[in-house]
Amino acid sequence: MIRAMLDQLLIGARRAARSLIYADRNALLAALQQALTQSSVPILAANAADVDAARVSGMSAPMLDRLALDAERLRAIIASIATVIALPDPLGRVLEQWQHPQGMQIIKRSVPFGVIGIIYESRPNVTVDAAVLCLKAGSAVLLRGSASALLTNRCLAQAMRAGLAGVGADPDAINLVDSIDRASVTEMLTARGKIDLLIPRGGAALIAHVVENARVPVIETGTGVCHIYVHQSADSAQALAMLMNGKTQRPGVCNALETLLVDVAIAKEFLPMCVTALQTAGVEVRGCALTHELCNGVNAATEADYAAEFLDLIIAVKVVENLDAALAHIAQFSTQHSEVICARDQVAIQRFCDEIDAAAVYANASSRFTDGFEFGFGAEIGISTQKMHARGPMGLHEIVTYKYLINGSGQVR
Repeated sequence: MIRAMLDQLLIGARRAARSLIYADRNALLAALQQALTQSSVPILAANAADVDAARVSGMSAPMLDRLALDAERLRAIIASIATVIALPDPLGRVLEQWQHPQGMQIIKRSVPFGVIGIIYESRPNVTVDAAVLCLKAGSAVLLRGSASALLTNRCLAQAMRAGLAGVGADPDAINLVDSIDRASVTEMLTARGKIDLLIPRGGAALIAHVVENARVPVIETGTGVCHIYVHQSADSAQALAMLMNGKTQRPGVCNALETLLVDVAIAKEFLPMCVTALQTAGVEVRGCALTHELCNGVNAATEADYAAEFLDLIIAVKVVENLDAALAHIAQFSTQHSEVICARDQVAIQRFCDEIDAAAVYANASSRFTDGFEFGFGAEIGISTQKMHARGPMGLHEIVTYKYLINGSGQVR
């Protein structure tokens, strides 16, 4: 039954994708914006029910924060659609062109993928962001959210589909897999020839399952074991501010900090200040032996802690001998998401930026800026930690492909 349901959704999505080629896609996005605004009350009610159920089930506070919508968050999600409308059309761009020796004109032009599948956890903003970006990029979207957000996602999808139908567009350009049966994920992973691109967004287990089992093309959006390295030349006040912003603002997101590295030369003065501030904010600190010696209330860090994406008010701390040791630690434990150095030494900054292998590398700025909206993309479809096709926050240009158009006058080879 799951396969039959998916097949029907994908047939509708393929039909809708063809209709988007000549559609006024900005007008469709405006219709989504209006429909979501008109449906704000039922959307918030559905989300409140999801949050209540998740709280009863024991979901952690940071994960509840990812799931929860309030009027302000919903307004921000809806308002972001206008930003996407204002962005240039990603389709029909001439990426390259040249003339063949036999006189043919060869043009490389951006075109839609067709049908894009998104498998994601908890965050209902992804439902809107993914639908809006895919429509702007000329593709139909198949959304498969988590059980914890099913009521919210159902309400969001119904509103957006009604918005499309209200302006005479095919509502199947936006499809929700309205099922919590895990078999639906398996069917999406194996829908070769029916789904043109699959993007997972969620924790390490989800992403690993998708990457290891998919038979359709996948862009891997990675987990975020993000480090902040405080060099001995750093401005301590600035470093502390970036640490607190990166760890405590929204600990349940992938660009939150998970590990603090501090040069031994400043550890005695700097670390107690950091640990006190973190503990005051409710953060559990797990540190190396020297951290434990210098600071009160620190639990011993294990090797597993340095590899963990906590997504919670927990941080791993290690005192390192120097820049080389910091680089080696990050190389061992990084998930190639976002890495930060705090320093005034320009040589140290240059080496860090040159040698760190990550999608986003920061010198004296918070890791929390790794975000499509913050990068000026309007929204994002995910943050890629792979190196092929797309890397870092993925906006419109990362969810289109291209084809070659060859114009001749009867040439033969």
